[in-house]
Amino acid sequence: MAKISFYLFEKSPERQVESTCRLCRKILKKSEKIWLLCENLELQQQLDDRLWSFDATSFIPHGIDDVNAPICISAKLPEQSDWIIFNFNDQALEQFEKFSHIIEIIENNEVAKQLGREKFKQYRRFGIEPKTYKL
Repeated sequence: MAKISFYLFEKSPERQVESTCRLCRKILKKSEKIWLLCENLELQQQLDDRLWSFDATSFIPHGIDDVNAPICISAKLPEQSDWIIFNFNDQALEQFEKFSHIIEIIENNEVAKQLGREKFKQYRRFGIEPKTYKL
C-alpha cells in the first residue's frame, strides 16, 4: 500500500521549490530515488536551477527526463515503481498503488491550500488516508 504524505506549510512562507530541495537532500541520504512529477515547464526549470544551487557545498544530483539520475524531473511518470514521487500536478496521483511513497507539498497561500484540500479528498476517495505534516 502506498504511503501518501502532505507537507503543509501553515506558518512558513517557504516556497515549494525550497522545501522540495530540503526533502530531496534528506531522502537521498537514504539512497532512495526521487521522481519530481511536474507538467509545468517553468516549475521544472525552477526545480532544476534550485537543485544546482541549493547546497553551498555540493549540488544535488538530478536531471530532466534522466532516469539514471538520483532525482529525475519529468512531466510523465516513471516506468519502474522504485521511485519516491513528488507530485507537482493539480490532481491526486491515481496510479498511487504503483509507488511506495507519494509526496505532496502545499505552500502557505490560499490557492495552494485549496488545491491541497482537493487532492487530499481525492486520495481519501481512492481509499487512502494521507498523513499530514504541518510545518
